[in-house]
Amino acid sequence: MAKYECNSCGMSVNTSCGNCDTDLVNGSLELEDGSSVQIAECPEGCGKIKSPLCCGEDMSCNI
Repeated sequence: MAKYECNSCGMSVNTSCGNCDTDLVNGSLELEDGSSVQIAECPEGCGKIKSPLCCGEDMSCNI
């Protein structure tokens, strides 16, 4: 399961898919400009989301 944690305050969240209840996995999405965005993705193919935010910054995932 992807566990995201805020580097500023320590808040953390576990993520699962709302459609199939499968644990989301950490991943990254490469953008056209060559940069990448951290995402959480359903391994069953239901979709993906940008990583959660806390304290105005992306939460990190250490999987």
